[in-house]
Amino acid sequence: MQAMVLAVVQGLTEFLPISSSGHLSIVSKLFFGSDAGASFTAVTQIGTELAVVIYFAGDIVRLVVTWFRGLVSAEVRRTQDYRLAWYVIVGSLPIGVLGFLFQDYIRGALRSLWITGAMLILFGILMGLAERFGAQRRGHDKLTMRDGVLMGSAQALALIPGVSRSGGTITAGLSLGLDRPTAVRFSFLLAIPAVFAAGVSEVSHVFEPSAHGVQPTGAQMIVATVVAGVVGYAVIAWLLRYVQKHSVYLFVWYRIVLGLVLFGLLGFGVIQP
Repeated sequence: MQAMVLAVVQGLTEFLPISSSGHLSIVSKLFFGSDAGASFTAVTQIGTELAVVIYFAGDIVRLVVTWFRGLVSAEVRRTQDYRLAWYVIVGSLPIGVLGFLFQDYIRGALRSLWITGAMLILFGILMGLAERFGAQRRGHDKLTMRDGVLMGSAQALALIPGVSRSGGTITAGLSLGLDRPTAVRFSFLLAIPAVFAAGVSEVSHVFEPSAHGVQPTGAQMIVATVVAGVVGYAVIAWLLRYVQKHSVYLFVWYRIVLGLVLFGLLGFGVIQP
C-alpha cells in the first residue's frame, strides 16, 4: 500500500510545478513514518519519464533522427529541430554533473523538511514573479541555446526537494520570455535524459540495507514505477491543456500554502524533519 500511495503521489506531482520529491518526502513521513528516500524517488521517475516518451514519441523520434542526420548534413544543421536536439543535450548536463558531485547530500542532508518547506515557498514566489513580469512572447521556433543552458541550470536546482524540476524550468522559461506552452513542453523534453540517467544509476541504491529511505522489494518497485507512469501520462495531457488558457498562479498559491502548513506541522512536532 505504501508503494502504491507513493507511486500515485509521484505520478500526480512529477510534472506539476509543485515538487514531486518534496511531496513524496512529506507524504511518506506524515503517513508512513519514514522518508521515501532519494533513490526510491529517482527510480519511480523512470515510470513518469516513460510517460513523457510515449506522449511525445513523435517529437522525440523526429529530434533524434534530425540530430543524427545533422551530423553529416549542413542543410539539416540549419533546422530548428537540429538545434533543439542540442539544446536538450546541453541543458541536461548541469543536473547530471551536480547530481553526481553532490549525491551524498541529495540522499541525506538536503532532504530535511525544513529545507523542503522553504524551497516550496521561495520558488513559488519566484514562479509568480516570472508569470507576472515575463514577456511570454517567444514560441517553440524562438528557442535558443541560451534558453537550454539557463533552463537546464534551473532544472539542476530540483536536486533540492521542494524546488521542483518542472517548477524551476518553467520559471526560468517564463523569465526568459517564453510563452507557457513552450516553456512546459521544453521542460518535459529537457527532463528525459537527466531523469532516465538518475533513475538507472539509483536502481542499485534502492535495495541497499544501509540506504536512506525505504527499502522496497523488486516487485513493489516495479508496481510503483508502472503506476507512477500511468498517472503521470494523464497529468501531462491535463497540464498541456491547462497552460494554454490559464496562468501558473494556482501552483504558486498551492506551493506557498503547503510550505506554510509544513512549517506548522514541523513547529508543533506533528511531523519530524
